[in-house]
Amino acid sequence: MNIRQIVVVEGKYDRIAVKNACPDAVVIETRGFGLFRDRQLGDFIKKTAEERGIVILTDSDRAGLAIRRRIQSFVDKKYIRNAYIPMIPGKEKRKEKPSAEGTLGVEGMPKEVICDALRRCGVTETAPSAGTAITKTDLYADGLCGGINSSEKRRKLAAETGLPTNLSANRLLEALNLFLTYEEYQELVKGLDTGAAIARA
Repeated sequence: MNIRQIVVVEGKYDRIAVKNACPDAVVIETRGFGLFRDRQLGDFIKKTAEERGIVILTDSDRAGLAIRRRIQSFVDKKYIRNAYIPMIPGKEKRKEKPSAEGTLGVEGMPKEVICDALRRCGVTETAPSAGTAITKTDLYADGLCGGINSSEKRRKLAAETGLPTNLSANRLLEALNLFLTYEEYQELVKGLDTGAAIARA
């Protein structure tokens, strides 16, 4: 599935499960209740929703519903699609004991169940983009990962584009591809003091 909307999940294991089911999907993590404390993350989700639309895919327990309500409190409902997983008793393999409610979360769902949940909520399936994508190699060449002060350079670039300044290299790469064309990225990098940007001039 190539999905236009961005999928919002609770944590990294949920993200892995969604990516296993839909490798081309762009997935944002709320870091559980971290969303309640991180204003930048909330602003990023709102910006993403207004640009591409979002699908909220949280666990079906009380915590998941609380996170869903939190997102709905600051994102206009016209940009939101809600996907729900079934309440299936069980425990994820990595956990020592079941959740408080004894049901599987997104991370414990089979690929088919995740894809079905996304289709049922009415996601927009699209063809793969024909444009040139920004790659991890580009970030490396421009000193944004794998080098001295790479994290500081990423923060600077994120600030220039209105993105959260605490994104990892992989998350920044996804965000850049959401909001910038390859050409816009190149122009932006030229204006930053990244060292490697001089080679692109």
